Amino acid sequence: MIEAESSIIEVQVPVTSAEQNALELLASESGLSKQKIKDAMTKGAVWVAKNKDKTGSARPIRRKNSKLKEGDQLFLYYNHAVLAQTTELPELVADEGDYSVWNKPYGVWAQGSKWGDHCSIGRLVEQHFENNRQSYVVHRLDRAASGLMVVAHNKKAAAALSQLFAKREVEKVYRATVNGRLPQSEVSVTQPIDGKPAKSHAKEVSVDEKNTTSVVEVTIETGRKHQIRIHLASVGCPIVGDRLHGDATAESSDLQLKAVKLSFKCPITDKKSHYEL
Repeated sequence: MIEAESSIIEVQVPVTSAEQNALELLASESGLSKQKIKDAMTKGAVWVAKNKDKTGSARPIRRKNSKLKEGDQLFLYYNHAVLAQTTELPELVADEGDYSVWNKPYGVWAQGSKWGDHCSIGRLVEQHFENNRQSYVVHRLDRAASGLMVVAHNKKAAAALSQLFAKREVEKVYRATVNGRLPQSEVSVTQPIDGKPAKSHAKEVSVDEKNTTSVVEVTIETGRKHQIRIHLASVGCPIVGDRLHGDATAESSDLQLKAVKLSFKCPITDKKSHYEL
């Protein structure tokens, strides 16, 4: 028996009979209450590897009465801190049928994990639509950043849109509020990131002399992790609210970085698509 008070619990349980119930099995093995297990299920922290699936891959199960078969394997990934997270809901910008475009708020993950997906854009989008439309995330945006994200709703659209982003055939514009001012009204930064080439272009949009901050628009030619944050900090203009590459603290405002424009030729309709906040 595992102590129920533990904040992080991982449990694997073999299913020995089709009559067994996932909720009861996991509650018995973990020492957690059925209510906590049910909450974890709803939030994507309970998984099953089906006996008939020879790949051994697992998928989340969300219903307490989900059908099990002998030989299945149940997994519980209980992390109280993750399951207690909350976030604002994304705002629908455009519903194009095969895909939709959203204004992602700060704190929403691009993807969930085995510990839960209730704060991920894909899960939140699925819950938005009454028909529980499937969602496929086709590109990333940092949890700390906000702004435009595209979510596909079928595998064909997901594959086509993923390719579009992977080949950098999507024009993306970001807006950031930074401390200080750029060395020039327009700058290009080519500082490598993790030993890989990286290139960003930034231009000043406005200045707030009172707060010694300025607003800049940024486009990138590469997509390294935290590229915009690192490059702006490297020229003495860390983004307001950046706790990794600036001097912001936990009490500071959220990261002031937003994806404000997306333009691409839709691979499904072959028409030019443009979205802007």
